[in-house]
Amino acid sequence: MSRATKGYVIAIVGVAFWSSSAILISYLVGTYHMAPLQLAFWRDALVCAGVAAGLFVARRSAFQLPGRNVRFLAAYGLVLSLFNSIWTLAVKLDGAAVATVLVYSSAGFTALLARWLYAERLGLPKVVAVILSLGGCVLVSGAYDLNMWRVNPLGITVGLLSGLLFAVYSLMGRENERRQLDSWSSMVFSFGLAAVLLLFYNHIPLLAASGIASGNPVPVLPLRGWLVLITLAFVPTLLGYGLYNASMKYLPVSTANLLATSEPAMTAVQAYLLLGERWTTPQLAGSALIIAAMVFVRLREEQR
Repeated sequence: MSRATKGYVIAIVGVAFWSSSAILISYLVGTYHMAPLQLAFWRDALVCAGVAAGLFVARRSAFQLPGRNVRFLAAYGLVLSLFNSIWTLAVKLDGAAVATVLVYSSAGFTALLARWLYAERLGLPKVVAVILSLGGCVLVSGAYDLNMWRVNPLGITVGLLSGLLFAVYSLMGRENERRQLDSWSSMVFSFGLAAVLLLFYNHIPLLAASGIASGNPVPVLPLRGWLVLITLAFVPTLLGYGLYNASMKYLPVSTANLLATSEPAMTAVQAYLLLGERWTTPQLAGSALIIAAMVFVRLREEQR
């Protein structure tokens, strides 16, 4: 298996895990009325605690990171906390469909920033692939309905900002690999700091008054609710983020981010299998566009 093929497999498996997060988040918010930032805090805190416990037992030396990387990891955690917060706000302002399309504007942002920072190739094939994948996201999410794009300048701005932050998060994952930092160690520090910051965000009065945050970080959940929350932390979040970041050891960051646009299609598959939701013709067409974009980029890379 070539390095590129290995990277594709790791990224797609990671996004497959990641794609179940929307279903679990919708369940927790809809059934138990968790505030979005309250949920985000527990999601990051549980991941940090779980990975830290595993490293403490298996490899304590992983906690010893060179001092010159402390600033980088602090910035990594800050970007993660901001992305979680802005993405949640975008969903509230725009609705899930429009917010999903806007967050995957990250594919374009990432391609441009990676060209500037890492001199990654940005040719016509990659531009075409970005356009195909975004078109697929529009069809899968249902954002082709013009009623969803109501006049909402603030919502559109926040949605595009979530895409930019996701692009920055992806680039920091690439930088983590360039610095040859241990992926699991970086996850402990970045998710730990993100959890601390999200705890602070939950106590901002304006966010609490709007229902985005909760002044009380401890949710009132039955056992079933806690099990779903723990599953959200350790399956889509831990495995999804971990594998996505690991794929950048083998792939250009712009390619890895392009593969992440397959998330809406994978979520639709899981909703069909788990919730019995039926596929529409636009969803099938959108999924085909996303797959075509991934295959197109892969074939061009093989030719090079």
